[in-house]
Amino acid sequence: MHLHWHRRDLRLSDNLGLNAGPESATLPLFVFDPAVLDNAAPPRMAFLLDSLRKLNSEYRDRDSELLLAHGSPTTVLSSLAENLDLSTVTWCRDYSGLARDRDAAVRRELDEAGVDREPVDDAVHHRPGEITTNDGDPYKVFTYFSRKWHDREKDEIPPSPGREELVTVDGIVLEQIASAIDAHEDLGRYSSVPTLAELGFDEPDAAIPEGGTERARQLLDSFCESDIYRYAERRDYPADDCSSRLSAHLKYGTIGIRTVYEATERAKSEADSDEERESVEEFQDQLAWREFYTQVLWDRPDVVTNNFKSYENDIEWREDGEDLQAWKDGETGYPIVDAGMRQLREEAFMHNRVRMIVASFLTKDLLIDWREGYDWFRTKLVDHDTANDNGGWQWAASTGTDAQPYFRVFNPMTQGERYDPDAKYIKRYVEELQGVPADVIHSWHELEPGTRRMHAADYAHPIVDHSERREQAIAMFEQARGDD
Repeated sequence: MHLHWHRRDLRLSDNLGLNAGPESATLPLFVFDPAVLDNAAPPRMAFLLDSLRKLNSEYRDRDSELLLAHGSPTTVLSSLAENLDLSTVTWCRDYSGLARDRDAAVRRELDEAGVDREPVDDAVHHRPGEITTNDGDPYKVFTYFSRKWHDREKDEIPPSPGREELVTVDGIVLEQIASAIDAHEDLGRYSSVPTLAELGFDEPDAAIPEGGTERARQLLDSFCESDIYRYAERRDYPADDCSSRLSAHLKYGTIGIRTVYEATERAKSEADSDEERESVEEFQDQLAWREFYTQVLWDRPDVVTNNFKSYENDIEWREDGEDLQAWKDGETGYPIVDAGMRQLREEAFMHNRVRMIVASFLTKDLLIDWREGYDWFRTKLVDHDTANDNGGWQWAASTGTDAQPYFRVFNPMTQGERYDPDAKYIKRYVEELQGVPADVIHSWHELEPGTRRMHAADYAHPIVDHSERREQAIAMFEQARGDD
């Protein structure tokens, strides 16, 4: 029997792992790993569980069943290997340090059990280490990486498994599974996808988007029919929401990267102008960014907690609990920042341009360590991805690879006026400003306190002076560089 261990590949279609096994029928497995659950949060877990229910429904439509276990994957897989006479185990690789340590332990156990294993690179077009400099080193500059990424051929979409290629879960198989799992006190199994409460999580405060492959395909089709052709021009304007909303689906693999790329290539071939084709390529560039940051994480797993870039001296971040809380609550008195933080609270999502703005504000205006922001995003975003989020935060903080130079500091008021000129996005999320003219909103930091109270008595006054903090941020980094 062949077993496929699902992780961040919650789909049947376009799944290289499901196609990597031998001719024998496949039994699918998902393991609720306590080490992973310790780093999880309600928004992501809600999306994950919804996607698992839909994946299991697809398996049941094919007379199979998704096996659901709880415990250390090493123990689960070794026990199943002993009791089910497994010949092969496949899975799709992940690239964080935690995942690599876990997979190494699983490989050792399967080797001892005499079970073949076949991990595959499914979540990226080009696995880490495939696109390198001429010296064989990982790229540190995205532009050079991107050129090779676009030039390389992409794999074709593999076929989906049919009924005959999946294990029919009957009483005998269930008895064998029960024997394998119940023999260990630290393992558990579920007859159906558990609830958040059963896994020890609260319900998320935000409205969580629908998971599953069908929804991912709907989003992809809709995006490729219209918004992808104006993506380059409008992607930075949050009121337009000209984004695919596929980030959570790519994170959990409810849709395959090859499926997404093929759809964008088809859209490019159907474009009516060079501008539309370039817009499609701009979106494809975002797919390349995902793989660039994946390569960074693979090469430097320590970046999750450490700066990628070395400075001569420590960066003297401020510790200010009140300012940090005001940022989290969307009460900074900088409208575009507060709108973004409130969108995060309400939707477990934030527009990408606004993510850059709020990250810059935390690190350059509040002078607070990027790790505080990264941890907050990790608990609140439904699409949190270790490689992407870490790359984004370290870019904004001027501590990452190919990062924003330390002396270029986003002006949050200028950013708001440029990318939300009519303040539609701001007013959507900051209720206190709904009746306030856009020009007043964009000059909020310049107004006298009395004028602010006249326009929006309940909205916060700016908690810092941007001009002063910009100078302090530059000085802070120059001290870290040893320039003074």
